[in-house]
Amino acid sequence: MSKNESDAAEQAREDDDDEPDEWDKRIFSTGCADENAKMTDCYFDKKDWRACKDETGAPTGPAIDWSASFHGLSMVPFAPEVAAKLMTPLDPEDVEVKPDGILYLPEIKYRRILNGAFGPGGWGLAPRGELTVGEKVVSREYALVVQGRFVGQARGECPYFGDDGVATAGEGCKSNALMRCCKDIGIASELWDPRFIRQFKQKHCREVWVEHVATKKRRQIWLRKDCPPTYPYALPSSSPARTPTR
Repeated sequence: MSKNESDAAEQAREDDDDEPDEWDKRIFSTGCADENAKMTDCYFDKKDWRACKDETGAPTGPAIDWSASFHGLSMVPFAPEVAAKLMTPLDPEDVEVKPDGILYLPEIKYRRILNGAFGPGGWGLAPRGELTVGEKVVSREYALVVQGRFVGQARGECPYFGDDGVATAGEGCKSNALMRCCKDIGIASELWDPRFIRQFKQKHCREVWVEHVATKKRRQIWLRKDCPPTYPYALPSSSPARTPTR
């Protein structure tokens, strides 16, 4: 056998090699190869691709149990344009202050940021356990899943004031968990920065005396400088007497 014939025979053996390479293994693992084989067999039988499409149905993959799975954690960073949307500095007009002085971003704004970055339906919260009902507080753990990837986990909590308020508190618990999960992907991270908190409160907030509308008891609360007190508080008709200094 000449050298050319030997090379041709070797090439033929390589072409006939049915062992799957790395690319074949990846294709087979997705289930696409099985779906393609079904379509091919159906076509030779019916000679109609449209009928075969209806018959084979949508490809299915292994289900992920998001109550326990960490699938996709730290697998790959988000695209730069997505990261820029997530870490956009807060607009001072969006930040609110609680009566005790704690700054917060309303939960609907977290949802708008996520929808702007990933699109509605591109993210979701998966419960990681049952709702825990205490004497005054309900809590539940949730995972934030984005585009089929686990990105964060947090326990949300919310107070309630009667058995008929547990369902509403459960929704508040979910929103609280969402806000905590969003820290891991950079949303509103300034609200946990002590320097930002001090500067914001100095520039945009004030501490005032108010009167409870029903009980007439007075106390000091924090407000935005551009916002009046809201129910059940109102500004008192006169300021409380000050203790003279010596």
